[in-house]
Amino acid sequence: MLKLLVGTIHVGDGLLLIFLVLLHSGKGGGLSDMFGGSIGQTAAGSTVVERNLDRITVVAALIFAFTTIAFALILST
Repeated sequence: MLKLLVGTIHVGDGLLLIFLVLLHSGKGGGLSDMFGGSIGQTAAGSTVVERNLDRITVVAALIFAFTTIAFALILST
């Protein structure tokens, strides 16, 4: 039962992580240009949308790392 729960969270978070990484902007364009370009840019050159996307991606990556370790520990016993 625990294997199924951790595995489901791991796969779902992996798909979410792929989606979030694809939303990030490359050398130009990206999510910030899709929603208004330079509107709301700060001195750092990053919009609020991009910063929030960065934060969500980091949280998703941490969950993915945690479920990877948990899944390895569960399968090793």
